[in-house]
Amino acid sequence: MSAMPPGNPASNPFSSSATYLMACQQLRTVARAIDLDAGIAERMMVPKRSQIVAIPVRMEDNRTEVFIGYRVQHSLTSGPSKGGLRYAKHVDLGEVAALAMWMSWKCGIMNLPYGGAKGGIAVDPAELRGGEKERLTRRFTEEILNIIGPRTDVMAPDMGTDEQTMAWIYDTYSMKVGYACPEIVTGKPVELGGCVGRKEATGRGVVYCISETLAELKLRAENSTAVVQGFGNVGSVTCEELNKLGTKIIAVGDRFGAIRNDRGIDIQALIRYIATSERKSVAGFPSAETINSDELLATPCTVLIPAAMERVITEANAGKLRCRVLAEGANGPTTPEADAILSETDIFVIPDILCNAGGVTVSYFEWVQDLAQFMWDENQVNAELKRHMLKAFHRVRSQANQRKLTNRIAALSLGVQKVATEKAKRGLYP
Repeated sequence: MSAMPPGNPASNPFSSSATYLMACQQLRTVARAIDLDAGIAERMMVPKRSQIVAIPVRMEDNRTEVFIGYRVQHSLTSGPSKGGLRYAKHVDLGEVAALAMWMSWKCGIMNLPYGGAKGGIAVDPAELRGGEKERLTRRFTEEILNIIGPRTDVMAPDMGTDEQTMAWIYDTYSMKVGYACPEIVTGKPVELGGCVGRKEATGRGVVYCISETLAELKLRAENSTAVVQGFGNVGSVTCEELNKLGTKIIAVGDRFGAIRNDRGIDIQALIRYIATSERKSVAGFPSAETINSDELLATPCTVLIPAAMERVITEANAGKLRCRVLAEGANGPTTPEADAILSETDIFVIPDILCNAGGVTVSYFEWVQDLAQFMWDENQVNAELKRHMLKAFHRVRSQANQRKLTNRIAALSLGVQKVATEKAKRGLYP
């Protein structure tokens, strides 16, 4: 099976990215599974619009440094494009394009009126000082003003960004258009029109899916254990929510190290430790033993939750997993080669475009509230999030059972088919 994108690979600006090729390979697999029209499949293989910008920033030492930023809009067929903005040193155009494609399928499976998008700046946010992050964010916003808007493209936080980043984008855009426009971003502070529960939404959505899976497998949450790779917003909230169900978190890791305590890690104590540690890392937490990061994914547990980066479960380590449930809190954590190995095991995979869809779902709620200028309370937000997540979960399981598909292909087929149907009905212009 070819993973190559359409056209001449040498001239395709995304084809040097393994992550983008992985997204294309998934799309080709799904296209065959649902007998997708070849022309529509080719259209969905390449993003609708991509922009690369230079971002000159005056640094704290008064020198000027130029950063490279990206914004990719995969599809505008279903509505405005929607997707996060990440700050990470490794970001490139192909990675951003893959994440935008996955966001299209995610919005499709959740039945949201969005296409997928993603943005990124190649920078390590931990190295920024003083007002550098604000100046970087505002200049990036200025550079992409021509392709964003509340009915065109709506950003949200992702790796290395947060609600303050969104507040700067909101302010910069509003200054340009001449009026307050809170609907230009989601995931912003509640005081600026943000949605209560948005920060916790992705992690809560992950746990809703885990809870349904445990019930289907006839396993009790209070007798279960979990291992989490990544302790950012998604990983930490997932740990907190699992603790509320009685599930023990026995191992946690981040980019600086990993820790383990088979009696259960005190998550609130870990959060306090990270807040005061110099590296803001789980490494060195005194109430757990340090383990090799390579051992983390192979730790025996009920639920394994990769909640950090893409492509961390590969052909090399998939056979070493010792979990009953793999809940993908991150985007694209499992390669197609690893998927083939996992399909021969009894591991229940909750695929990323379903498992971590809580964030974009509550972003949609925030956008709707901002457009209507009518805000919901947190109980309403959480109830609607749970309803949407469980509906999507059971649609995926029904599709998987009826068509004898893996959960991943079932989820992808639902997301891809929604976008494909809309493209077919709208036709090809001109």
